[in-house]
Amino acid sequence: MNLHAAVLAIIVLTLLTVSLTRLGKVKTKADYLVAGRSLPAFVLVFTLLSSWIGSGSLLGGAENAYKNGFAALWQGGGGWAGLLLIYFIAPRARKFAQFTIPDLLEARYSQAARVLGVIAILFCYTAVTSYQFVGGGDILHLIFPNAISADLGKYIIAAFVIVFTAIAGMASVAYMDVAIGLLATFTLIVSLPILVHQAGGWSTIHATLPATHFQLFGNLRPVECLELFLPTCLLLLGNQSMYQKFFSAKSEKDATRAVVGWIIGTVILETVIVAIAVTGSVLFPTGEVHARPREILAYTGLHAFTGSGPLQLLGALLMGAIFAKIISTANNWLFSPSTNLVNDIYLRYISPGASNKKILAISRLMVVLLGLWALYQSLHIESVLKKSLYAYTIYGAALTPVILAAFFWRKATAAGAVTSIATGTVVTLFWDTPFIHHTFPAVISDRDAILPALITSLLCLFIVSLFTTPPTAKQLEPFAEA
Repeated sequence: MNLHAAVLAIIVLTLLTVSLTRLGKVKTKADYLVAGRSLPAFVLVFTLLSSWIGSGSLLGGAENAYKNGFAALWQGGGGWAGLLLIYFIAPRARKFAQFTIPDLLEARYSQAARVLGVIAILFCYTAVTSYQFVGGGDILHLIFPNAISADLGKYIIAAFVIVFTAIAGMASVAYMDVAIGLLATFTLIVSLPILVHQAGGWSTIHATLPATHFQLFGNLRPVECLELFLPTCLLLLGNQSMYQKFFSAKSEKDATRAVVGWIIGTVILETVIVAIAVTGSVLFPTGEVHARPREILAYTGLHAFTGSGPLQLLGALLMGAIFAKIISTANNWLFSPSTNLVNDIYLRYISPGASNKKILAISRLMVVLLGLWALYQSLHIESVLKKSLYAYTIYGAALTPVILAAFFWRKATAAGAVTSIATGTVVTLFWDTPFIHHTFPAVISDRDAILPALITSLLCLFIVSLFTTPPTAKQLEPFAEA
């Protein structure tokens, strides 16, 4: 146990050191928001990987795999499909080279689209940040069960993340992600064969678990797999954190190269995460982790690696890597919406001529306020998987259609975009309410929000665009093929 605590302490001190060393280099808005547009492909790969694979995969995906086996890969598979499409978007995004997604929405559509985009992003990104606090709190509770409850752990993690994120902005986030990405990749890949061996080999795992754990749909219906696939795919296609990193790239070529490494890393790591969770369900079929399966990866790192010193160290590093990935993801998803409030509301409508010093102060204040909102949400989460799908759906239904249309559909109009964003957001927020369940038959109301929210959002975008004023040549020019 002391070894695990020591590894966590080293990680925390390292993260703070990296952030403090970057602090003196943050002097302007561009330094804080997009790292001075200086990130090479190597750094981009790991910051993209670290921001994408967080508690959604390490807790929500692992929870799904513990219960349902390899059918959980439908959730990760949505991201893989999105990544293939992103390869063609990355150079265009870097060519556009602004600060946030609402920048893009106003340039291509209107001010109303910018404001509605900010609202959708705030709901989505603080929800994602909230379950990072849950994951970090779980780990602290596992390591210090008598001293730190899971709820107290959330407060501790929230305080650390808020302070760390506020210090140096995108520069500290991106360079910290390189170390975290390397650590997580190494420990996860090395741990899997050792855990499979401890479980008695793959044949024993296959014989112990239900046959459905190894089937394409498992014990899920095809429509349920689609409901795992679509939110992840759509979130990734329109993810502001991703575009913000493309805006931070040194060049369009660096942005494109980073996507290739991101695809390879994501497919490998998400498959390994599911395989470890499935193996963990054989090693630990009962006890605390059975009641809270989201903890399976951290629980495995704490209890499965016993015996020799190297094995104990690997277990501690595995738990440390999971902890670091959660911290990294929380930083990324908390930092991004704070830039929206500063760049898209404060500078756009309140104080356009603010000095760099004032902008940095307001940016850090926004990090604190949004972090507190995320902490409040974290205190009411029952299932990380359910919360992650809710967050993905808000973004995927409200913003991804209009973002893709900005690059690939010249006829998309401002009115169509505004209607689409508003509809996607409202349907998602109110779908799981008594009104919906009383209004629609169970075959419709029992479905996840992604299908109704996406369908209504797309219909609004296409129908309204066809009957309203088309965009001007000036609006279309920044989004032409690179």
